Amino acid sequence: MPQAIRSRRVLTPDGLRPATVVVEGEKIASVRAWNDAPPHAALNDYGDLVVMPGLVDTHVHINEPGRTEWEGFETATKAAVAGGVTTLVDMPLNCMPETINATALEAKRRAANGKTWVDWAAWGGVVHGNADSLPGLIDAGVPGFKCFMIHSGIDGFAWVDENDLRQALEKLRGTGLPLLVHAETAEAVNAAVASLDAERADPCAYSTWLASRPDSAELDAIALLIRLAEEFSAPIHIVHLATAQALPMLAAARARGVPITVETCAHYLCFAAEDIPDGATEYKCAPPIRNSANRESLLQALEDGDIDMITTDHSPCPPEMKRREEGRFDQAWGGIASLGLALPAVWRVMHGRGVKLESMARWMASAPAKLAGLADRKGTIAAGADADLVVFDPDPEWTIAKDDLHFRHKQSPYIGQTARGRVRETWLRGEIVFSSVQFFGAPRGREQVRA
Repeated sequence: MPQAIRSRRVLTPDGLRPATVVVEGEKIASVRAWNDAPPHAALNDYGDLVVMPGLVDTHVHINEPGRTEWEGFETATKAAVAGGVTTLVDMPLNCMPETINATALEAKRRAANGKTWVDWAAWGGVVHGNADSLPGLIDAGVPGFKCFMIHSGIDGFAWVDENDLRQALEKLRGTGLPLLVHAETAEAVNAAVASLDAERADPCAYSTWLASRPDSAELDAIALLIRLAEEFSAPIHIVHLATAQALPMLAAARARGVPITVETCAHYLCFAAEDIPDGATEYKCAPPIRNSANRESLLQALEDGDIDMITTDHSPCPPEMKRREEGRFDQAWGGIASLGLALPAVWRVMHGRGVKLESMARWMASAPAKLAGLADRKGTIAAGADADLVVFDPDPEWTIAKDDLHFRHKQSPYIGQTARGRVRETWLRGEIVFSSVQFFGAPRGREQVRA
């Protein structure tokens, strides 16, 4: 039987308006006027609650197979669906084996089987010396590739230099697949660390960690990536942009048609360096959270269209790896756990700026879906798309507590922070899989292969 999902506020590609979404099987059959529900359809009337497209998070570290004690498909995807995320794209470095060839991708597929509460895909990895493995990953259906220009923290995922980047871009030429890049240079970081060591800077001070990953590391890397994107006419995507100082060169490159896209992360929009206590290693990430003026510039760049999307870079670890008792940023694992929290955390910030939910859906659903080659089916409420829907109450303010975290380890800098808006229901391909605090049915997520 068809289903009709009706609300006075449905977030369609044409904006927020009264509408009825007609679902047949797993797909959206049509988007109709509010009073045009088919008489034979099962009606779900959500009144004034917002019905928006399921979110797409293209920057998540699930860590399975091999490091399931860090996270894992089941807990990561439960956290996602509770936060209105219906599609994840997993990063290739924290699992064992790392997803740097087709054999490793098959191991990931086996590990995910029967465990995922949302749909998913996996980025392939570009590391030093694996250029000949990229065609096999392309044939196996990955939506794109990820690399690091600095040590990744994982010895098995070797960082790349300009020569490696050139070899990879040759293999990707003509495919349209994006190369996602952690854009920091080792030279700038090593120089900063050497200077701080000479000064005997306090490793527990957040200011020391911030100084150890200077803006110049991002700037140098991004300048090279712009040059390569222009030379190869290849889509390059800058992950987790932290420095606003790069915005002018990125805007200039995009204005002349260089195929480069940019994301920033929820934590760069919700936190500022001045507010991070010394020893609070739960805030450690790379590039680091910078100051409030930088945060304001990132927020404005999103509104101006100079940053394309918001992701989480959910990168959890066992609590002991955060070294909270010692409080040493240099020894703690770098990564912020946030999966499922981005919508209410960022919406609190954006609502205060007068930003509309239409922009949130673009930054957190349609733009990342496009990056992953899934725009034909994900991140939109339109006929023919998958019926991935989120029923969202945008008004209540609440304080994030450990009980609100559904990922494996209940450790996050978001605990104690004020959020705005609650996910009331999440639908995956035409079925309710989450409502308030309850999960329904069994994991039914599927891998999504790029169109």
